[in-house]
Amino acid sequence: MKNIIFQINGGIGKSILSTAVCKAIKKKYPNDKLIVVSGYPDVFTNSKDVDMAFSFGQEGYFYTKYIENQEIKIMALEPYVVTEHILQSEHLIETWCKLCDVPYNGEQPEVFINDRERTFFQEKYKSEKPILLMQTNGGAEQQQVKYSWARDIPRHVVQAVINEFSNDYNIVHIKRDDQYGFDGTFAVTDNFKGIAVLIEMSEKRLFMDSFAQHTAAALNKPSSVLWIANKPEVFGYEVHDNIISNPFTTKGDLKNSYFGKFNIGGALEEFPFNNELEIFDVEKIIASLKK
Repeated sequence: MKNIIFQINGGIGKSILSTAVCKAIKKKYPNDKLIVVSGYPDVFTNSKDVDMAFSFGQEGYFYTKYIENQEIKIMALEPYVVTEHILQSEHLIETWCKLCDVPYNGEQPEVFINDRERTFFQEKYKSEKPILLMQTNGGAEQQQVKYSWARDIPRHVVQAVINEFSNDYNIVHIKRDDQYGFDGTFAVTDNFKGIAVLIEMSEKRLFMDSFAQHTAAALNKPSSVLWIANKPEVFGYEVHDNIISNPFTTKGDLKNSYFGKFNIGGALEEFPFNNELEIFDVEKIIASLKK
């Protein structure tokens, strides 16, 4: 038996997506021990594919325990800098599997919720009205630009959804304390499992390209997902109603573009529309939520 050490850099959405890669790795190496190191070990708890999951810097004497004098295989590889991903020619899961030299057979992400977790959070978030769950903003904490045109849902779109559904739904907004809030919503900041149970409980879901849409796909919960700079063919899932932004109406300044056309953080000079009202057809989004 060897130790396969699979390192995942980046945000929680990337860790959730990587559960599909873990599944592919374990299929090829069923008798070996899969050890995951990431920023979000909770994503992998209760997984049948992952034997151990650690946060960066969490496990003392890691080299001594899992590497020194042992048979090992290291998969500390970055799929974001692979040609296929830069050209956006295939899904990131497929690119990552190729990078790890494991067959890709359509594996999809999984989320693992035990009975006690589900019962605890269902009680915490029980609601008299059906829940419409939103994640409108993403990115790292304390980022300078609070709203990324390249990723986040424009505020007028969010407000139109609130106006349309607030009478019949409890609108729950997944957000951090440093992100925009909206009147008429119930803001939630919780751990990963709490958000996952909320996604299970919700009747309608409006997400942008971030961790909630990965989690919803893992739970087989169809959602309305909005896309601007990134493509659902690369980061998304067929289970969702993937709504692509309108065609660009102007040309942004791309002097700082390197391995991607747009900075997902929403560089101001790259904005390819005349104004935010042009990004999405609001009625199309509301129609998607009413399906």
